[in-house]
Amino acid sequence: MALHHRLSTWQRIFLGILCFPLLPIYLCVYCLCIKPVERKKTEDQTADRPGPSTRFSTKVYTIDVNSEVQQSQQKTISEVEIFDQTADKPGPSTRFSTKDQITDKPGPSTHFSTKVSIIDENSKGQQNQKKTRSAVVKFKYPWDRSNLKSMEIDLNKFRELDSYASKLEPRGSLQQLTQQLLQNAYTDLEKTRAIWIWICHHIEYDVIGYKDTSQRSCDPDDVFRTRKGVCAGYSQLFKEMCSIAGVKCEKINGYAKGIGYKLGQKIPKESNHAWNMVYLEDCWHLLDSTWGAGQVNNNASSFTFEYNEYYFLTHPALLIGDHYPDQAEWQLLEPTVSRKHFEDHVSLKSGFYKAGLVSCHPETGVIETVKGKVTINIEGHQNTLFLFDLDGNKKNGVMKLLNCGMKLDVYPQETGQHKLQLFAKQQDSENTYHFALEYRIDCNSVNTRMEIPQCLHNPVGPSWETEAYGLVEPSHPDPIINTENGCCTICFTLKQDLSFLCSLHSDEVQMTPEKTKRHVFVTQTKGKLEIKVRVPRSGTYVLQIFAKPRHSKSTSYDYLCNYLIICTNPSVKWPVFPLQYNNWAEHYKLVEPLDGVLPNNTNVSFKLLIPDVATVFIDGEKNISLTLSEDGYWVGNCSTTNREKLQVNIEYKNSPNTWYGILKYDVTGKS
Repeated sequence: MALHHRLSTWQRIFLGILCFPLLPIYLCVYCLCIKPVERKKTEDQTADRPGPSTRFSTKVYTIDVNSEVQQSQQKTISEVEIFDQTADKPGPSTRFSTKDQITDKPGPSTHFSTKVSIIDENSKGQQNQKKTRSAVVKFKYPWDRSNLKSMEIDLNKFRELDSYASKLEPRGSLQQLTQQLLQNAYTDLEKTRAIWIWICHHIEYDVIGYKDTSQRSCDPDDVFRTRKGVCAGYSQLFKEMCSIAGVKCEKINGYAKGIGYKLGQKIPKESNHAWNMVYLEDCWHLLDSTWGAGQVNNNASSFTFEYNEYYFLTHPALLIGDHYPDQAEWQLLEPTVSRKHFEDHVSLKSGFYKAGLVSCHPETGVIETVKGKVTINIEGHQNTLFLFDLDGNKKNGVMKLLNCGMKLDVYPQETGQHKLQLFAKQQDSENTYHFALEYRIDCNSVNTRMEIPQCLHNPVGPSWETEAYGLVEPSHPDPIINTENGCCTICFTLKQDLSFLCSLHSDEVQMTPEKTKRHVFVTQTKGKLEIKVRVPRSGTYVLQIFAKPRHSKSTSYDYLCNYLIICTNPSVKWPVFPLQYNNWAEHYKLVEPLDGVLPNNTNVSFKLLIPDVATVFIDGEKNISLTLSEDGYWVGNCSTTNREKLQVNIEYKNSPNTWYGILKYDVTGKS
């Protein structure tokens, strides 16, 4: 027992009074001598840099609070001891047991997180006992389904560095090249970028070595010397240059959906690809310089340099779409993706995300037809243009553009397996379409009722493209119109003054040039567009709509959209509309007769809305004139007896005694 425990209270007070003048001396001794020794002991117990069989510590600055009221509060925790479970293999900052992991749902401003054990030293007589509680280490991988990279970077700031690195011709050894690259690179991110750019622009994929392993070398010096390598050579070279630059980097082995991959296949346990992860700003980040450098053709006989920014610091949630590492923790995801999920998931390409797309349905790469049809839905952040290809045929589907996405119905014409590829580009992009995704369609039965005409142009129906041209509020938003009686009327509201050309086409029914135009009748009144369609008989037809600004001097019309019109009623047999002459204005309206072929020996009633004219009459004889009614319509009757045709004529108010033909009717089929 210590001496002061055996003294009485008054003795302790007396001893304290005697020792009080010596207190400054005690404090000086503690600060100058004792405290540095304790600090040194603490530092010796931990290591700043993880390594093989080493144990290291880190600071955790935030923990998750369960209460919603306390979500904005953060609690600081001093020191957390974390053990590297597999120290010889790199992991995301630190590696933790999978069973201890938890996940925050990804969304705006969310992070992937993991649970770790925090060791508290109880200072109240329990020094030999350690108490464990849970905290959440926040990985810096926020994802709102729009950002493609695992950290925020401004590519514009890399312009000079990229230009320098892409054009630098090496002089001397690999170490000398790396030092030359780093002349204007100061941070680890800049060093990584310079190395990445140089490799992607100077190392060619070794197609000979890919097929013949005896001709292949993955040694960094050999890859640097020959300027050729396979994926292992790319990744080894990248790691070696990062080591020279003082940037922590590791090589990852795994499986990638690249050359030789077929949709629906099982993923072998053997690795077929290698890429890298680099440690920047307290986190691991993924990149693939092989796929960033260019493309190999289908039979792996040639390589083309084609720089791909997508594979630099690709977000882990995106790279897992076609890169599956041997070690689950190298996915840098919480929770990790299973091998079966990777096998089954649709293969989304870099072009999918470059076009601003975020999701697709179905999510499985192999899909089966239902009654001879499959439906694909794609969503994005902005309006996007699409193309599709089914076994080389671009006609066996109906695509509708949606706001920030599209819907595609595909109708394979044969049973068996089919390959569907989709391509996309942003609305305002002048670039070519990017390969976005691929499906395998297993067709068990063919839908014989759905025949898509060769004259159909995708996309079909109204969309944001027609809205941009000034056609809004469509009466038929669906691109497929089924009509039992063979007639339909399509209406739009017009936001600008346009002229239209509309025509009807079919692969089944022989459509002469006159029929193509005369089975469609267009009317514009008070900002409304009305397109009347009469199909000649049952079948599948395509209505094509073209337009141009009314006062445009151009004689060409822009393609707007088309509809698919289907009539299965065999009793349908409609005549053509009356022939419209050039003087028929689009704001004129024909109420009756709509049949362009009139029966002989019949008294026909006429009703037309033709404003701002002096006279409307038939066959050029004023004695068969129409009367202007109170509601503004020209009305009257005319007999078809002994006539081969009837012609509607007008006189303008400012040009009397001059008449102009606007409509022509045939009588009993005679022309």
